[in-house]
Amino acid sequence: MDKLTNMTPYVGDCMTYLYDGSSNEKLRTCNVYAIHLFPDGPGEMEVDGKRYPINRRTIVFLRPGQPHAFHISPRQPLTSFNLYFDLWEQERPRSLNRIFYRYPERYESHTGTPVMPCSELDALPSVSSLQTYPLLFDLFQTIVKQFEEISLYRTEAVNSLFFSWMLGWYNAIHTPQPSDYRIVRLLAKLDSNPELREPVADWWQSCGLKRTYFHELFLRETGLTPKAYQHKQLMRRAAQLLQESDASVTVIAEKLGYPSIHPFTRHFSSYYGVSPREFRMKPLKLRQ
Repeated sequence: MDKLTNMTPYVGDCMTYLYDGSSNEKLRTCNVYAIHLFPDGPGEMEVDGKRYPINRRTIVFLRPGQPHAFHISPRQPLTSFNLYFDLWEQERPRSLNRIFYRYPERYESHTGTPVMPCSELDALPSVSSLQTYPLLFDLFQTIVKQFEEISLYRTEAVNSLFFSWMLGWYNAIHTPQPSDYRIVRLLAKLDSNPELREPVADWWQSCGLKRTYFHELFLRETGLTPKAYQHKQLMRRAAQLLQESDASVTVIAEKLGYPSIHPFTRHFSSYYGVSPREFRMKPLKLRQ
């Protein structure tokens, strides 16, 4: 059973395409892998006989030979970033000359790109959303732009970026993400300014929640108590400052709201296993 890390992606074609309800968008199959990313909606996507809504930042992942159709209104055409690729074949990539079979034409499997058994690939959804993953959304557009614009080492650059994107997408899909909009909004604020060290009481008040329910919801959404989350982000920020700035440990402690260097050193050493000065001399991998 192969893993995603054993892939050898080859992007044969990328394009920005406008779906307008034309006849060639009806039921069909393709002999290579494809991803369609829709920045906007609405519309509908049919995959294996099931219809899915197309909304903002909807992503559609199609396997070779998988029946699909685009149900787009001519009155409201939709732009899509399309990417056609092989995953296990770089010697004779089919995506350079992809083939569409339109219903009732039968799909000829011998023309298709190799499909290897891979449970991790099978676990990726056919239709999902990148709405909460702005970095993946931006990187996908970058891949398309690189394919269209660069000339030197285009194949190497695009294939490397796409390999990274696939691993990032798999990680995003299988890493639990907060879904409650109040917690998501709060985390965005906390993550950008961990040194503010606001009282936790301000957190539940800003969410419009009572204390007990807020603590239960925060733990369920993040897997951490509010205090533990605050401490984690504060330590990550401390590590960044130690690595990226020339400020003294004392100045960094003050910047992070500590009354002196001593409690900061104690907290940092307990979290990372080394003192701030030792960390600066030989940085360790940041805890996730």
